[in-house]
Amino acid sequence: MQQNNSLFHSLPQPWNQILPHVAALMVWGMLFGVIYLLRSFFLLLFLTFVFSYIQAQSVNRLAPYIKNRILRVLLVALVILSVITAAGIFLVPKVKKQTEVFVSQFTTYLTRVDQEIFTLTARYPLLGEIFPEISGTSSDEETEKRTLKHSPTATMLQQLLRLGDADAPGGPQNLSHVLGTLGNIGGKIASVASAFLLSLLFSFLIVLDLANLGTSVHSLESTKLRFIYQSVTPNIRDFSLVLGKALEAQLIIAIINSILTAVGISLLGLGEHLAFLSMIVFFCSFFPVIGVFISSIPICLIALQTQGLQTMLLAILLIIIIHLIEGYILNPRIYGSYMRINSVIILFILTIGGKLFGVWGLILGVPVCTYVFGHAIRFRDTDGQGSTGSPAIDA
Repeated sequence: MQQNNSLFHSLPQPWNQILPHVAALMVWGMLFGVIYLLRSFFLLLFLTFVFSYIQAQSVNRLAPYIKNRILRVLLVALVILSVITAAGIFLVPKVKKQTEVFVSQFTTYLTRVDQEIFTLTARYPLLGEIFPEISGTSSDEETEKRTLKHSPTATMLQQLLRLGDADAPGGPQNLSHVLGTLGNIGGKIASVASAFLLSLLFSFLIVLDLANLGTSVHSLESTKLRFIYQSVTPNIRDFSLVLGKALEAQLIIAIINSILTAVGISLLGLGEHLAFLSMIVFFCSFFPVIGVFISSIPICLIALQTQGLQTMLLAILLIIIIHLIEGYILNPRIYGSYMRINSVIILFILTIGGKLFGVWGLILGVPVCTYVFGHAIRFRDTDGQGSTGSPAIDA
């Protein structure tokens, strides 16, 4: 910023103090405008960044063992490609099949939950007074006649997942639409395959020629666009590091969560749903706090339908144990102190981010806020090499 201010040093006061801020706002406005124009390519850009960061970090970690950088890049790319290919061949077909089975039997799962709810209501009338929508007759014949529109379980799921008001004309269709989307997961996989493969190719080329690309970008400082370079580059670098570290840490946690869940549900006798449930846990692990509740729903529904209420309670206990391990062992060791955020603040971030930006708000909300509070609003050192610190946003 000191270099940027020097461009306006010869101007009279107060313009020499106002114009640098105006120029910075214009630069950032142009940058966000470009991002908005490229919003249809956001998935491709995001995946390219993720794969580039993972490959670059892996290449750097192999430096003490393999001196030739090109060989390291090729080795890392080969390993990543092999893992993805193996997952696509052995895992994706099972996930697709088990997802279709889950969707086709979803109303059966809800019926079983409704039966348990009505049984508890008959045994404990206080529940019917607290939750009037679940009170009333609980005969098996009438329970079987219930649809998504009249199911208290479906109503609670719609409210939990924010799918709209169950009493509204379009309320029941929202849940059905989500189920239909899950049922057509095979077609969705095919639609994102091109972006996925292109991101792999682009990330490989970027990491392979990273030194030359860095030199080319740095050369902008010697051009007439240097005020753009000086305004944007430090912040983009810091944000990329924060986002990359957050995604890398969350990837490790997601893998460990998936493995622990796979072992647990196998011990509970739910092995025939292993691939589907593990994949749900893996993807939901990228949504802090709220992902725990979303991934728990199919596990509990399947456990209740196939094994009974006791197994469902054991599944809930399993989920609690796994996320206690995540919260008190994995997060402090993998994230460290720089990404530890109070859970209440996370819920606020996810609520606002999800409402404004959908899924991207849930994925990027926490890293963006971590960067804003830990880097962007803090003063930099006088030598310009970094912020004065990135303390945790912890209460």
